[in-house]
Amino acid sequence: MSLCLGGHFSGLSGLGIIRYLNCSQGGYVMGKKVLVVDDDPDVRLFSVTVLEEHGYTPLEAANGEEGLKMIKEKKPDLIILDVLMPRQSGIRLYRELKTDKSLKNVKVIILSGIARKTFLRSQKALTEFGGKEIPEPEIYLEKPVEPEELAEAIKKFLG
Repeated sequence: MSLCLGGHFSGLSGLGIIRYLNCSQGGYVMGKKVLVVDDDPDVRLFSVTVLEEHGYTPLEAANGEEGLKMIKEKKPDLIILDVLMPRQSGIRLYRELKTDKSLKNVKVIILSGIARKTFLRSQKALTEFGGKEIPEPEIYLEKPVEPEELAEAIKKFLG
């Protein structure tokens, strides 16, 4: 069973995936999956709150390794990715996503305390050491970010 916000309860599809559905009271069912990959629990909580308030289904990972595993298992519609994390950095995870044929079309928002210019320099350095060239992130937000700014970025990808 899934929760219809502002309306009545509505059943899940046969695959157990929650989808947007209009409810008789004008509410909606939480829908598109967004994975938040950040080692800071406060940032994850902030991002999850923004996602829930806007009707998205949040998923969480505390590092790049965990994030990659969840990406392959849960197939999120969007990833909100930090850059500096233990176990596998967001720099490497972003590179892995954009060079993997099955994952390269997953949309990514970088949300980091690291300046965009620093992130791009690190990607360029990895390319110079024999890596494939990868596209720049379409959306790069520097922390701290306002909830409205994050919500607007998410809407650009997911509507």
